[in-house]
Amino acid sequence: MITSNPFEVLSASLPLEPGVMQAYVVLMVFLVIGGTLLDVVHKKSGKYFFEKGQALKKIAKREVSGGEKIGLAVSTFANEVLRSSEFENRDRRISHLFTMYGFIFFVVTTAILIFGLPAAEGGTPITALLWHLGALSICFGGYWFWFKIRVDVRAEGNQWYNVHQSDLFVVSLLLTATFALVWSAMQAITGAASALSIIAFIVFIAASTTLFSTILWSKFAHMFFKPAAAFQKKVAVADGSRDKLPEIPDLSSAECKERYPDIPEYMGDNPPNMGLGIKREAPSHY
Repeated sequence: MITSNPFEVLSASLPLEPGVMQAYVVLMVFLVIGGTLLDVVHKKSGKYFFEKGQALKKIAKREVSGGEKIGLAVSTFANEVLRSSEFENRDRRISHLFTMYGFIFFVVTTAILIFGLPAAEGGTPITALLWHLGALSICFGGYWFWFKIRVDVRAEGNQWYNVHQSDLFVVSLLLTATFALVWSAMQAITGAASALSIIAFIVFIAASTTLFSTILWSKFAHMFFKPAAAFQKKVAVADGSRDKLPEIPDLSSAECKERYPDIPEYMGDNPPNMGLGIKREAPSHY
């Protein structure tokens, strides 16, 4: 099952031409682009980043060169994007990484499997395997997040089935990956033309359409905005504007001790033991 192209089986068993599936993929791409642009205009994200950048330039202590900005962009991509280093909570980071990489593999292999049609039988076993593993990775990371570390459940005491508009992205993503696997399994067990297989396929398409067509109301566009915000933050540190935040002084300097005479008592070289503090009880949220 996991090495067979489910879209090839579907095309061979039902009157569904490869061109129709390819047109659907292209439509989803345009929905993502259009939805993201509408989100930028509606939430004024582009205007916010531009105006914030201009305001920080006025208080910058030095100009960041183009080469340095490229280095910061590479650092942002390597850390905040590829490693999700902004998540301090280990479980939250692992869950996010499984979901993110699973989504990337799932989307890319879906396009490869569909645009590779019509193909010889058994011609794409590795791509089909990665498609199934991508869906499994989404389910693993997504359900781990939903049932264990979802913030409004763990921190605010709400039930796991309390769904809001902000959950539109993760719910539609989980339904897409889950019913993709269910559809593939039903194809292998009952055949592509069976009622169970067709129902699973309809739910899969409905969930994926919801995922890619509701960007304006979901958190889908965050995957584009977060790296931009992380990059701008690194530039603000490099040019000295520090996002309008005060600099952290050298706690051991005489000037700092004179300005803040109580610092040596609780932040010096050998501060007193004040207990576990926030580490006394493990947090149940991220």
